[in-house]
Amino acid sequence: MALEGDVTVNNPAGVRRFEGAIASLYQHTLNHSFALAGIGLHTGSAAQVTVHPAPANQGRYFVRTDWPKYRIAARLSSVDQTQFCTTLNQADTTITTVEHLLAALAGMGIGNARIELQRPEIPILDGSAQMWTTEILNAGYQAQSEPRLVPALHHPVLEQRGAAFVMALPEPQISFSYGIDFPESAIGEQWCRFSPQDFISDIAPARTFGRAEDLESLRTMGFIKGGSLDNALVCRQDEWLNPPLRFANEPVRHKLLDLIGDLSLCGYLPSAHYVAYKASHSLHIRFAKRLQQTLLG
Repeated sequence: MALEGDVTVNNPAGVRRFEGAIASLYQHTLNHSFALAGIGLHTGSAAQVTVHPAPANQGRYFVRTDWPKYRIAARLSSVDQTQFCTTLNQADTTITTVEHLLAALAGMGIGNARIELQRPEIPILDGSAQMWTTEILNAGYQAQSEPRLVPALHHPVLEQRGAAFVMALPEPQISFSYGIDFPESAIGEQWCRFSPQDFISDIAPARTFGRAEDLESLRTMGFIKGGSLDNALVCRQDEWLNPPLRFANEPVRHKLLDLIGDLSLCGYLPSAHYVAYKASHSLHIRFAKRLQQTLLG
């Protein structure tokens, strides 16, 4: 699918290799470590994140280098809060805004990784997962000897709050659909559907977005201290303050990116069509917990 902004995938052979990792029966980790630095969207603090290979069966986990005693597993049991981002906590050690990096790792089939940082928030970078996917492509991956343990889903699972919902419908292959509906005509009603093989080109470049009318109240509440027109799309009624968009429906694609990051906290997902409408991080996590309970019986 063609992109409408300055977004390109420069390594198609590498992309094809990662498509194989996504569909593989075996676990994968990185070939090499990589690092990225930037500003946290909510804290406004500068931080560097280094992502390392990890042994099989370790999963994705975080280590605060300023407080290295605890590993914070990227699991649902670590979720602390979901207001405007997803935050993990272990023994009062916090990692926040984890969803974009986790989406990039999950979307590219990396099941085991050690993620180190010295601050409590993952950098927002350009507001998407594109810089993460580029670094993962450059680092490469390696197959591990242990199989991926993917549970089977035998009946639909639904979590709903008012008109908003997230559900999973058993299907032979994983796919995702997302819908949003905003009163601003710049956004309006949008839907998208994609399969994991299209993650790098169609979902990872989609940036976070917000409404101009909400900015002051969010800052008053202590959020988006590091927010700017360089790391988020901002709309006012019928126009975007910082065009061009990378996709005509970039906002809904970013919501789908968030969903993938949040659902990755389940571990490996069963084959299903995952459908969400007007959902939030909170509803994503509530659904993920219901799904996990269903799979565990």
